[in-house]
Formats: sequence, structure tokens, C-alpha cells
Amino acid sequence: MTTTPKRTSRAKQSNASKDELLHYYREMLMIRRFEEKAGQLYGMGLIGGFCHLYIGQEAVVVGLEATAKDGDQRITTYRDHGHMLACGMDPKGVMAELTGREGGYSRGKGGSMHMFSKEKEFYGGHGIVGANVPLGAGLAFANKYRGNDNVCFTYFGDGAANQGQVYETYNMAELWMLPVIFVIENNQYAMGTSTKRSTKSPSLFARGEAYGIPGEQVDGMDVLAVKAAGEKAVAHCRAGNGPYILEVMTYRYRGHSMSDPAKYRTREEVQKMRDERDPINGVRDMLLTGKHASEDDLKAIDKDIKAIINDAAQFAQDSPEPALEELYTDVYA
Repeated sequence: MTTTPKRTSRAKQSNASKDELLHYYREMLMIRRFEEKAGQLYGMGLIGGFCHLYIGQEAVVVGLEATAKDGDQRITTYRDHGHMLACGMDPKGVMAELTGREGGYSRGKGGSMHMFSKEKEFYGGHGIVGANVPLGAGLAFANKYRGNDNVCFTYFGDGAANQGQVYETYNMAELWMLPVIFVIENNQYAMGTSTKRSTKSPSLFARGEAYGIPGEQVDGMDVLAVKAAGEKAVAHCRAGNGPYILEVMTYRYRGHSMSDPAKYRTREEVQKMRDERDPINGVRDMLLTGKHASEDDLKAIDKDIKAIINDAAQFAQDSPEPALEELYTDVYA
């Protein structure tokens, strides 16, 4: 891939250190390799049901997790494996849950869309479009009630941005000045419908203006741009100024789910994004042009990550299926 001066200048402007860039590179590559392996396991019939891959959108969660601190929560929809890994959940537990095994985060009962980690403050994974948004405001309400300065990152897509419950939540969040960051992951397609066909709004974040919620649109293929915007949003919320909206412009390379042939867009469109805007290649270029790492260094990182993901896949396959009695556990709190 040709190095673009635009990406190099971003590295200089951000004053990102070698360690920071290596961290972002490793985290995004971990998500990419995990999702590629999940796709393979799905094709082998080891993952059932729905499987929504995050390939192409890695900079969103990695950039925002770089602004989080202990106690901050995150809640999202069904394209959620990247969010799990970015907040520190174990790839073995995530993969085991995808394959419906006892070693998974929900002991094999939740699958991709219903996986949680109280330790990592990850609250799902929700299959109903937009339904996680009021729940995210509820988590933020708990922060305000407790008097801490934690924030809740509430992720949803451009499709969910048209749901009525999102706007009910906007109104309540601003009315009660809740510390919630509404993150619209605008990957340009709601299932198979382009945003150009589903809305005439030039931007989605600006809809918050009607409720008095500030926000901005961010380049979601640039992890440094996402981090910078995230820092601004986090500071706003921690200071007690209420909610903030980030519309992060990103792109998914695969179909909506593994069963989606994605015939609503051209191969050329997808390839152009891969060639010109890939978030991992962007950081890779910064590392190489800044002489922070060599090609061999980056190959070694990739080899290490592939070993971790292969171990996770093997752990998932070796873990037993849950016992029948597991059907009756955790039915009630």
C-alpha cells in the first residue's frame, strides 16, 4: 500500500509516541485476526446462529478505549466482538462463547449477541436494534447517582440512529445531564440499506442539537482522530456537562452478517476503502515511516497475535458444551 502524507502528518500532529502507536497497531490487529478466525469457524459450522464481524471498524473501539479509565462502562449492539477485545476481555472466553461452550463468558448460552463481563464493565451485546441506547443512559444514571466521574460509552449504528427510543433517550439524558457518550458507528450501511437511501440528514450527530446535546463527526478510519475526539467527549462528560454524541464515520468490509452476500455495493467500493483508508495500514505506515518499527518487527507482532487467536480457537473447541442443568441457571437475578 502506498504511504499517504495525510496519515504521516496525523502522527506528527498527535505527537503519538512509539509505544502508543504500537499499542494501537497490536489492538486493532488482534481484533482483525480474531474476526477472521471467527469467520473461518463459522464456515466450518462451529459457530451457529448469527455472526456479525467488525473487520474494518477496529479504529473506533481502540481509539475510544484509549480514553477510558477504570469504572467506565461500555454497551453496544450485535457487532460486538471488537468491543469485547478492546476492553480487555479474554479472546479464549469470547471465542468459547461464540461456539456455545462452557468456557464462554455466558457459559455458552448467550452467543455473540449476549455476552457480558462485569469485571471489564462490558454490558453487551444486544440483538434488538437501538435497545441498548436507553440501557446505556441507565448505566450513566447510576454513575451520576453514585457521584463518581465515570462515563458510559453507548455504541449503536447508523440504522439504530433512526429508532425512536434513541431520541427519547437523548431527551432524558440531556434533561438529567447524564455522563453518557453516544457513539454512532456510521459504517454507511444499515443491514443492506445505504444511509443515502435511509435519511436525508447530512449528519446524524447533529440531530442531538434539538435536545441541546453537543457532538461532532469523526474520521473512524483514523485511530488517532477517534482518540482525540474521544478525549474531548470524555472531558465533557466527566465535568458534569451531560451527554455528548460522536458520529464515527467508519466502514465494514464484510457483509452485515456472515449470511449476507452484500450485493448492495460493488467490490470496487470495498477494495477502494481497503486500499486507501484501512485503519491498521494507516498506523502501520506511521510506524514504518517514523522508523518506530521495521517490517520484521511488525511481522513478529502479527505472528504473536495469530498464535493467541489460534490458542483461543483451540480452547473453544476443547471446551465442553454446557450441561443441560445450565438452562436453569441465571434465569432470575
